[in-house]
Amino acid sequence: MRTSDRLLAEFAHAHPKKIDLSLGRMHRLLKALGNPEQNLPPVIHVAGTNGKGSTIAFLSAMLAAAKKTHHRYHSPHLFTFHERILLNNQPITDETLTHYLELCRARNNESADTAITFFEITTAAAFAAFADTQFIGAPAEFLLLEVGLGGRLDATNVITPYLSAITAIDYDHQEFLGDTLSAIAHEKAGIIKPHTPIVCAPQHSEVATIIRARAEAQNAPLSLGNQDWQVMSEHISGQERLIYQDEQGLLDLPPPSLAGAHQYINAGVAIKLARLIGLDETAIATGLTQAQWSGR
Repeated sequence: MRTSDRLLAEFAHAHPKKIDLSLGRMHRLLKALGNPEQNLPPVIHVAGTNGKGSTIAFLSAMLAAAKKTHHRYHSPHLFTFHERILLNNQPITDETLTHYLELCRARNNESADTAITFFEITTAAAFAAFADTQFIGAPAEFLLLEVGLGGRLDATNVITPYLSAITAIDYDHQEFLGDTLSAIAHEKAGIIKPHTPIVCAPQHSEVATIIRARAEAQNAPLSLGNQDWQVMSEHISGQERLIYQDEQGLLDLPPPSLAGAHQYINAGVAIKLARLIGLDETAIATGLTQAQWSGR
């Protein structure tokens, strides 16, 4: 068994509960690590029930087309844990993963209370890796960070984002997030931070109301799908096209590479984020056609 596999197996039993939403343990470990979350590249933080990974895949492909260096964090993985942590858009090597897992175990074991969930300690390891510039010789230009569960009390929600996004919200993990769409929306809207632009997919009216209220309370500029931006599929001269429009104007783009009508919405969120970053139409179009997301 590889050392990384042994450590991951150990971490799976480091807390009596598999899921225990709280930020206290995360803050404790990050402090012991020297607060790497304060030295991350500009973070684009993505929450939601459906479409988080696909949205990040689209945006990642757009950034790559614009030759922007970036890291990515996803969960869960499809084949190996290494897929969760992408350094300069490449899966973390086993040697590097082992180094940061061992570092986190050592720092956590120095605490009087060593209980910590698997997701918390592995997210801390990812942050430590993302904050280290040795991998590409300079800080990455962006970090695309996927929320694990919910948002407000998720282990990723210790960062200060550059941009935030919320994909489609529906019923999920009700035992942790609440039995109503309103309760679930409240938890996911917890990633909205003061003065940080938030891009949101079209939502049920009650969900949109909660997100809008949270954004207003945080003075966070909100771009809501079907209100502030629109995306649709059209056939033009016998060819399928993605038509996107916001206050900056209309884009006539190729259809998304990921299959399914729902991917137009995910692509729309990514396009709005890309425009806020300042990517040009060529990078956006290229990213739409080159995005890959295994198993989707």
